[in-house]
Amino acid sequence: MKTFRLERFEVPLLDIGSYARGGSQQRLARLTPAQVERIRRTVTRTPEVMVKVTGGGAGSSGGVKAHFSYISRRGELEIETDDGEHLKGQGAGLCLLNDWDLDLEQDRKRPDLFATNRRQAPKLVHKLIFSMPAGTPPDKVLSAVRGFAREEFGLKYRYAMVLHTDEPHPHVHVVVKAVSEEGVRLNIRKATLRGWRQEFAHQLRGQGIAANATERAVRGETRTRKTDGIYRAARRCASTHMEARADEATAYLAQRRLPVEPGKARMIETRRNVEQGWRAVARLLEDQSERPLAEKVSSFVEAMGLPLTEMEAMVERLLERTKARERGMVLTR
Repeated sequence: MKTFRLERFEVPLLDIGSYARGGSQQRLARLTPAQVERIRRTVTRTPEVMVKVTGGGAGSSGGVKAHFSYISRRGELEIETDDGEHLKGQGAGLCLLNDWDLDLEQDRKRPDLFATNRRQAPKLVHKLIFSMPAGTPPDKVLSAVRGFAREEFGLKYRYAMVLHTDEPHPHVHVVVKAVSEEGVRLNIRKATLRGWRQEFAHQLRGQGIAANATERAVRGETRTRKTDGIYRAARRCASTHMEARADEATAYLAQRRLPVEPGKARMIETRRNVEQGWRAVARLLEDQSERPLAEKVSSFVEAMGLPLTEMEAMVERLLERTKARERGMVLTR
């Protein structure tokens, strides 16, 4: 069973696997003030930070140069580097390629720097996006990312960043050299991303911005993450993947049946464990005279609703639209 942890604290906040077993609640006898505040942020729906790793074009110098051109809008936007420089112009990307000494052939000769899948060239860089919801001051987001990068990569991995404000949600593109100055490759795992989200949220709060970082399942969310290509195509209403999924949902609706998906049982089990974990946390809060917050936790759990797969959610949305159209037709008669 999955364990949801507070990465910044020594003790798990929601040890879902343990709370699901009788007698194990003694593992977390008391919540610290910091943990109580984390719970408060979560149940009051404090804005969640987003940290995403994007793929493609990171294994060749040409791909890296193209990415720098993209995030700098072909030299129109400033690229801020790890040493505080601000580069601008179409030659900025090439300048960084030379400064970082991105020599793919040299890395290929080192077995310890090979990618896990040896059919692929090792990445020269990692491409990250740090984002906050619309309305968040862009300068605060940039300052938070700057602080994050300094804490996580400073004096170890070379990095550069660019702030984008051309979409409603301000976001910062960060490019990190995949191999440190000491020759250590940066490997990004799920636990790494959880820790990065925690640190990004911490940096934002230091800027006076309300921010939180919790697992989707802990918040009762079941929608799956999309690849960067699908996500961006969907935002442009040009995703063939999402069009195909919508066609499938329409077919299921016409047949008046829902699909039986293999991950559904696991989704239900995860939700059951999450709810048990939250109820255990509510009891701890009651014991610590945090009754109002305990009540908010209970309301938070009740509001989660049924866990739905992506296809089930699409069918449900189509059904709601059909009913809305039918109601409109009745009203106009």
